[in-house]
Amino acid sequence: MRGLFSLVVLLVVLMAVTSEAGKNKKDKGKGKGGSDCAEWLWGPCVPNSGDCGVGSRQGTCKEETKKLKCKVPCNWKKDFGADCKYKFGNWGECDTVTGVKNRSGTLKKAMYNAECLQTIKASKPCSPKTKSKSKGKKGKGKEN
Repeated sequence: MRGLFSLVVLLVVLMAVTSEAGKNKKDKGKGKGGSDCAEWLWGPCVPNSGDCGVGSRQGTCKEETKKLKCKVPCNWKKDFGADCKYKFGNWGECDTVTGVKNRSGTLKKAMYNAECLQTIKASKPCSPKTKSKSKGKKGKGKEN
């Protein structure tokens, strides 16, 4: 009976210690990166080198500043930035006069308080006439 009682006391002590350890981790996290500030203003993601890749963005709130790691995709459209996400429609027909086809997009999401246009137009050159592809394999695969 005494062994059962000591086992129960041991379990209660272990549970108390582990719950305190969990609270300490939460408190440490708040002290390091947590903040009471609710209205952060974030700048654009600036690549470390070149015009795309890993970089950082700076945020300010009252008198606090923070830096976050971020990534600028290498295929981003510089006209509207990497923080503005748009839903685009299909490409229109090729304009034979200009040699360009167009499509428009509507704003889907503005990340990090970015200032984005509600609608945007994108254009690209018309693709040249495609040649009909033969169905046979030419130079691909292993030769026996």
